[in-house]
Amino acid sequence: MPDPAASRRRTTVLDVLHPVGPLSAAVYWRRRLMVLALLLAVVGGGGWLGIALLTGGSGGSGDPGGSASASTSTAPGTPALERVVPSLASVQTPTAPATPTAEPPPPAGPQPGDPCGDDMIGIEVRAPGGVSQGSAPTLELVVANISSVPCVRTLDLELQEIVLLDGQGTRLWGSNDCQPESSDDVRTLAPGEQVVFPLVWSGLSSEPACAEERTAVQPGQYVLRGRLDTKVSGDTPLTVQ
Repeated sequence: MPDPAASRRRTTVLDVLHPVGPLSAAVYWRRRLMVLALLLAVVGGGGWLGIALLTGGSGGSGDPGGSASASTSTAPGTPALERVVPSLASVQTPTAPATPTAEPPPPAGPQPGDPCGDDMIGIEVRAPGGVSQGSAPTLELVVANISSVPCVRTLDLELQEIVLLDGQGTRLWGSNDCQPESSDDVRTLAPGEQVVFPLVWSGLSSEPACAEERTAVQPGQYVLRGRLDTKVSGDTPLTVQ
């Protein structure tokens, strides 16, 4: 009795070479070509897969094609932080302009040996409270260092003057009008030191350069005012009786 399995195998080979059935031969040939193409595709894909595995293409660094495929198939992830936030090293902060070297501040006050400015000295006229008409009282011009340090001042006689004024401020007499004097007197005055310059007033009136006739000053209330160059004293009352 024939083997049915052998008969099916012989029939299958014959069917491949000589398709037999109710359909036309072209239909069977198209089916067989489609099956053959599918088999070739499966076989070819398996071969490529084997080559990729052998060459390390599944993530190895030697297959740029595999890397490109992986990067293409992988969805783009979140950008790295350094791509979003610039590096602080690349940020240039403005540099403050260089501050010019400041000169040292001047001394807070007068220094020892400085000239005696007008604000460093005091001027005063000393006189008797009252004098008789026609008498020759002695008047004093007093210069004092009122600062806290020694200072230098020129005390020449031609820079000194005492004048007599009436109640309306009219000048009646000046110590340099008729008997001008001169000297060369530069001194260092210690703090609080006073220098006294006495002079005698004749009791007569005078004009600068002694241009007018001199007369006795009439009894009344007057003031004396002293000066050392540009420094002027306050008024000192004087009564002529």
